[in-house]
This record gives sequence, C-alpha cells and structure tokens, in this order.
Amino acid sequence: MLDAQRKQRLVRWTGALIAAGGVVAFILSPIVSATVFSMLWGIEPLTYIGAALLILGLAVLSVSYLLPQLMGWRADPDSAERTAQQWGQMTQQYFDLFHHDLGRPLRRIVGKERELRTRLQSNGNCEYPEVKELLDEIEGQAPNFRLMMSNIQVLVQLEAPDAPLQLHPVEPAEVVRRIIDRYYFVAAEQDKQITWWSEPPEFGLVYCDSAAIEHIITNLVDNTVRFAGKHIEVSLTKNQSHFFIRVWDDGPGIGAQYVPHIFDRGWTPEMARREEKTSSGLGLFIARSLALRYGGDLTVESSTLPHPEHHTTFLLTLPRRAAADPIH
Repeated sequence: MLDAQRKQRLVRWTGALIAAGGVVAFILSPIVSATVFSMLWGIEPLTYIGAALLILGLAVLSVSYLLPQLMGWRADPDSAERTAQQWGQMTQQYFDLFHHDLGRPLRRIVGKERELRTRLQSNGNCEYPEVKELLDEIEGQAPNFRLMMSNIQVLVQLEAPDAPLQLHPVEPAEVVRRIIDRYYFVAAEQDKQITWWSEPPEFGLVYCDSAAIEHIITNLVDNTVRFAGKHIEVSLTKNQSHFFIRVWDDGPGIGAQYVPHIFDRGWTPEMARREEKTSSGLGLFIARSLALRYGGDLTVESSTLPHPEHHTTFLLTLPRRAAADPIH
C-alpha cells in the first residue's frame, strides 16, 4: 500500500505530465498544421487538444493538494517516524565525524600551548608579554570551543526522535574531577578558585550516561566560572535513591525576575534588557533537558547583591538506579 505522500506525489506527476503534453501540443501545432493562421487558436485540431491537455493537467495538479482531505488519506506514522529516525541518525553520524576531526587538532593546539608555556616559565620572565597574553587567550578559549561543539552535538541528539537510552556504570567523582582539572587554569587566570568534594569520599558507582553527566556539569561550571566572584565549589552527595551534584559560586547572583526563565531555550538576561547577547543561551537549556531526559531535574537558587551572602547554586538531581532499571 502506498502511503498518502506517495499517492499525492504520483497524482502531481501525472498532472504535470498531462500539462506538459498540452504545452508540447501548443508548440507543435503551427508546425504540423496544414495551414498557419494569424491567430494561434485558429490552428486545428492540435491547438484545441493542447489546450484541453493543459487545462486538464493544471486541474489535476490543483486537485492533488486537496486529495488527502477528499479521500481521507492518512500519512503512515511508522513510515514518517522511520524517515525522521534515519535522518536523525545520519545527521548524528556526520556530526560525530565532524566533532572528532575538530577535537583532535584542538587537543594538539592546547598541548603545544601548554608545552610552550612550560618552557617560558622555566626560562624565567617572558620578554614579550603579548606572547603570554596570547597563550592565556588560547588556554581560556579552548574550553569554550569544546563546550560549543558539545552543545551542538547534544542539541542534535535532543532534536532527534526519542531512542532507548543505555545505562552504564559511572563514577560521578571521576567525571567531576576531569571537569575541574579542565577549568582550573581558566579560573586561576581570572583570579578565581575552583574546588570540589564528595560525601562519602569514596562515592562509588551510579547507573547513568557519563557523557550526559559530564555535559551538564561542564555547562554549569563554565557558567559559574564566568560569573563567580572569587570562588566556585562543586560537591557530590547521595541518598538511597538519588545522587546530587551541587555547583555553587559567590557571584552577584541572578535576579528573582530572571530565575523563572534561566532554563528557557536561547534566553539570556541581556534579552530582557535589550542588550547584545554574550552567549547563545543554549547551555542551561540543554543541561536541564538532559537532566529531565534521564529522569532527574536541574534547579537553581540564588541570592543577589547587596545581600552579604550573595551566591548562585545549581543543583542536579539524578536517580542512582540499578543496572536493569528502565528509563521512562
């Protein structure tokens, strides 16, 4: 059985071919007619045949747009879902290759930058301060570039049709440690300190997606490094059913009027003030979308200046799960 889209496409092609036949008849009529009159409509009989074919073809084309309603045709949902899923998988495969090809030279650039920095430090003060400034810029922008690529990759996954999510044993403490190591220098260059701890110290395993956890925490840490005053703290705790990752900073805080929109897609406080956006506004949206997708949540609590304990706290909550637990 042909689905509705194929039927409609077949009717349109039929109408187009009929109309094309009418146009060809018009063109040939003065050539094949025995007598050429001063008016095209005086050429018989091919002209009238061409006119009839053209009118019929245009009528078929017009009716083809109404056929789904007239005939009660319905698109095959399974076919549409398969097509969307195939498109999503193909897009994801292309982007994975693209992400890998960009990630490899980025790692080499950062590696060479750190090697050069080490050599300069071993030789004492650098005679060219602009060289150190350039190295600082490379070191500071590398995490931003890596995060931007990851955000696009995850956004492609979120836009694709839902697929079964696999649970794997993950050590959240190791995921957090890698992220802190990645942002330690970036924070230090801004005269900020970033620390982390877990309770219990041997945190153990949970069953989730390590890439999802890493992406959520990376977005949160990147955000807090930009807005913190002097200190950023990441902590891990758990109870019988869930584990919690708290990201705290001593920045100026988020205004109460902005908090309800902080996780909106593409929204930033600059939009409310009609100022130029300093970020895409996708990081926190993606982070919370991932948390919800894995059965958890991401919330924010903030206190603003002039309160003496001004701060912002993001709290990620995710189920610990057993290995066989399904994701709903």
